[in-house]
Amino acid sequence: MILQSLAGLPAFLVYFCTGILAVVAYLLVYTRVTPHNEFQLIRDNDPAAAIALGLSLLGFVLPVVSAIAHSANVVDCLIWSMIALIVQIVVFFIVKVPVPNLSARIASGELAPAIWLGLSSLAAGALNAASMIY
Repeated sequence: MILQSLAGLPAFLVYFCTGILAVVAYLLVYTRVTPHNEFQLIRDNDPAAAIALGLSLLGFVLPVVSAIAHSANVVDCLIWSMIALIVQIVVFFIVKVPVPNLSARIASGELAPAIWLGLSSLAAGALNAASMIY
């Protein structure tokens, strides 16, 4: 019985590692695109940066979860993860339209712009995940 339960372990490991790889790629790309240095701000105890980055990461992970659950194979999952990454980058630039100095305000620790960015990213991620019907 235990061996039957563990039969899915190789597939689990492949998709889990694929998800981790996608998250690392997202963090590398996203933090290079944004003008503020999220990780340094977080190290400096800036809650605005932590909120914005954390919620954007959730906005990215939701479609990755959907891709893992619904994709035909790992390559398919990676393709949809890249689409999720692109959506999050686009959201960052759209969210800056009504708040042009968004990055500077997050870097200065202002919570309202960080919450705006983070929740917009999360909303886009939820829509992205729900739209992945293949």
